[in-house]
Amino acid sequence: MGCPTSAARVRVEILPCGSNSLVAERGKMSDVESRLLYDRKEAARQLSISVRSLDYIIAAKGLDTRRIGRKVLVTRASLVHYAKENHYASPANGNS
Repeated sequence: MGCPTSAARVRVEILPCGSNSLVAERGKMSDVESRLLYDRKEAARQLSISVRSLDYIIAAKGLDTRRIGRKVLVTRASLVHYAKENHYASPANGNS
């Protein structure tokens, strides 16, 4: 089986983390909203958490990831799903 045809190819673009493309224009999706995969830093930024917290969530299988070489990428769908869930920390001693 050879290379996929051009119609079957998917272009995944990873923007630099410093880019400020989060603001959507009227009726148009921004670059960040249209991407399918996010690097760890951008995924953490989307969830408003630290990269270390994101790593804990990934380790606990709370987010779907893909690997391209050594790079860990988080799927957009899993970020949206995670953001919509309720995340309650249980009290350590069982008292409310």
